[in-house]
Amino acid sequence: QVQLVESGGGVVQAGGSLRLSCAASGRTFSSYVMGWFRQAPGREREFVAGVSRSGGTTNYRDSVKGRFTISRDNAKNTVYLQMSSLKPEDTGVYHCAASARAWEDGVVFTYGGPYDYWGLGTQVTVSS
Repeated sequence: QVQLVESGGGVVQAGGSLRLSCAASGRTFSSYVMGWFRQAPGREREFVAGVSRSGGTTNYRDSVKGRFTISRDNAKNTVYLQMSSLKPEDTGVYHCAASARAWEDGVVFTYGGPYDYWGLGTQVTVSS
């Protein structure tokens, strides 16, 4: 069992930056693939970024490539999402998620199904 708590959301103007953090409880953080998802009002939840257990492999949705960076610090049980050049379409509630289903390091899941644990989310609002 792992509990996830996101922080770092807020209101920012287009072109600005934010850094989201997700703190995880438990002693086996390094055994989880971690992901960030977002959901805007009236829209389905979508994958944003994911990172493998060791942090050596990352994956992003096309619309955030070059603007967002996911990273993790296994010693601190924390995963981060650095967001730059933010656009109004990045607005939404950002959730982090953890999956224990990877069969080897280097695996990153880019859809919600394999993720077993979810945080409550942090709101990101980008104004134009």
